[in-house]
Amino acid sequence: MATAIIAILVFCALVFVHELGHFVAAKMLGVRVLEFSIGMGTLVTQVTKGETVYSLRAFPIGGYCKLEGEDEESTDDRAFNKKPAWARALILV
Repeated sequence: MATAIIAILVFCALVFVHELGHFVAAKMLGVRVLEFSIGMGTLVTQVTKGETVYSLRAFPIGGYCKLEGEDEESTDDRAFNKKPAWARALILV
């Protein structure tokens, strides 16, 4: 049981660091980050700070950064889809 808990915690830490890389790159390049989430599925808790919602979800199997204009067209000057190709690639890497 302890091994499973440790494995989940290590996985969550890896996901956090990975998603934090996307978050920091987006912020540095002026892209609006709508949500930074650790976990998937049902929302456990969330807090809004500035323009970003930080959330923790029930299943510790991943995470995501939701960026303005990433999945849809946006007219916002700070949208992901308005940035040059090199900036979008850097955020995704």
